[in-house]
Amino acid sequence: MNSEWRESETTTHQDHVIAHVIDATALAYFIFDETLHLLLDIGFIWSIYLDGQMVLLPHGVAVSELEMQYQTRAEIAGEVESVLSGSVDDLKLVTSIEITIASVGFYENGERWRMVLSDDESEIVIEASIAERTLQVRL
Repeated sequence: MNSEWRESETTTHQDHVIAHVIDATALAYFIFDETLHLLLDIGFIWSIYLDGQMVLLPHGVAVSELEMQYQTRAEIAGEVESVLSGSVDDLKLVTSIEITIASVGFYENGERWRMVLSDDESEIVIEASIAERTLQVRL
């Protein structure tokens, strides 16, 4: 890990959410309105906001709360259902991934933060910049 990043403490709420996602498998993700949404095999979506705050909601509730056009929301809901049923063909709005979350590291560098989700074989790196209003996922 680059030395410019330092380990950051998480809030009690973040710790609570992270405790629920350990050992879950992230199956897919999409980014909308400065928020990363990770679909988990436990039927929940873990939403991580640009400022690092997070929430864990049942996938139907999480998708229904998205403030977007009805048609787009319906397409995302359909793709989420497809991924949960094991079909990852023809995804347009949702990106298929697969990682069992064994650990979560949280790091910061000024107004930027990085979250690393990892298992024994791979990792997903989520980086955000509040100043630049960017959120990225690296597999």
